[in-house]
Amino acid sequence: MSQSNLFELGDPGADAAGDRGRSPAPAAEPGHPHAAAPLASRMRPRTLDEYAGQRHLLGPGLLLRRAIEADRIQSLLFFGPPGTGKTTLARIIASRSRARFEPLNAVESNLAEMRRVLQGANHRLRNTGEPTLLFIDEIHRFNRAQQDVLLPDVESGAVKLIGATTHNPFFFVNSPLVSRSQVFELKPLDETDLLALLRRALADGERGLGHLRIEPGPGALEHLARVSDGDARKALNSLEIAAITTAPGPDGVLRIPLSVAEECIQRKAIVYDGDGDAHYDTISAFIKSMRGSDPDATLYWLAKMIHAGEDPRFIARRIMIHAAEDVGLADPMALVLATAACQAAEVIGWPEARIPIAEAALYIATAHKSNSVVRSIDAALEDVRTGRTLAVPNHLRDGHYAGSKVLGHGQGYRYPHDHPGHHVAQDHLGAFRRFYEPSAQGVERKIAERLELWRRTQATAAVPPTSGPPTPPTAVPPQRP
Repeated sequence: MSQSNLFELGDPGADAAGDRGRSPAPAAEPGHPHAAAPLASRMRPRTLDEYAGQRHLLGPGLLLRRAIEADRIQSLLFFGPPGTGKTTLARIIASRSRARFEPLNAVESNLAEMRRVLQGANHRLRNTGEPTLLFIDEIHRFNRAQQDVLLPDVESGAVKLIGATTHNPFFFVNSPLVSRSQVFELKPLDETDLLALLRRALADGERGLGHLRIEPGPGALEHLARVSDGDARKALNSLEIAAITTAPGPDGVLRIPLSVAEECIQRKAIVYDGDGDAHYDTISAFIKSMRGSDPDATLYWLAKMIHAGEDPRFIARRIMIHAAEDVGLADPMALVLATAACQAAEVIGWPEARIPIAEAALYIATAHKSNSVVRSIDAALEDVRTGRTLAVPNHLRDGHYAGSKVLGHGQGYRYPHDHPGHHVAQDHLGAFRRFYEPSAQGVERKIAERLELWRRTQATAAVPPTSGPPTPPTAVPPQRP
């Protein structure tokens, strides 16, 4: 259920589950502001001084606050989770601006309506000199063509754009529009800010719940502030649900214990978009926690993705990549277990897939770490990309086809299994290169010991480092059939 619909869960005069036979909370008189919008809408801040949170943007002397107070804003893009005050901030800006305020919602608007607003803005600017402040909520919902329509008027200054979105605009808004705007990220409100908002709502008799005698129980407001995940709308609307579904006591006091607060806010909401910032940030934190050998953090980020309904195959694929990239040969079983977990997730899906996926994630988080594999292959790729391409030495070339012996292909090759230890010193490259450097972690420590022995014997046959290219093989004249 969306946060904006939380208020619609109950009617002040209706029986709530478990409250049958009890008197409902006093209803507001008809025409009173309490009879209309949800609490979060009624308590919307009207000034910068009332605005909660976002001190990193609106602190005294900071750029955005100075621009708002001086009415010198340019086009702005606000992005952040729900309930952090994007729309509220746009309306505060509008209240302080001499510009005409034109709000649009990208979910409801279409191209024709947007063109009408833009034409009106141009007409107004030409005839009266009055600029237009165009606010577009959920701007990421406009497709690329619709966003492109805004460009000429934003470029000319006919409109000052304020776009609000829960998605990162660098991913979901056209690059030309982003480059013509200042981008500001709004953060989730902290518990202190949310507690202040809740207490203000309880005390405000004009817009809030001050007309009711409400007495929150120990920990009730703190619980709402904590589990609302920085979403002021969710916290306020949950408080209102608690108020309108709780009957007053004999003394007329409406007491809201912790148990009621827990019921009203219900399940903790996870801010997680399947294709935006939260998606990539969470998987990044998950991978970095495994790499950092922190099993508890690994489990938390994994649980967040599971709770949000992330595709188990996506998580399992990332675990497989991490097993090869960051564990590698320090513990080769990591990739085996990760692959098995991926196959299991493909077959069984949620919720059971959480078990093999968690097993693989924990194994990797607690395994010895080595990134020698990815460093080695990347070094080799870089040498192939930028260096001189090496010819295959004659003794390593295919000697199984007719005429190969005439060319000398395969001659002089020494079969390792015919020698003690199944190893024999011979040149395999035709030039000196060193790409793989094993770590001293886990299983790779034993690999390093073997490799050190082999490299010492190999040195007797390897081509020594030189400043020039290897000598090309002698040309052989073509033979008549």
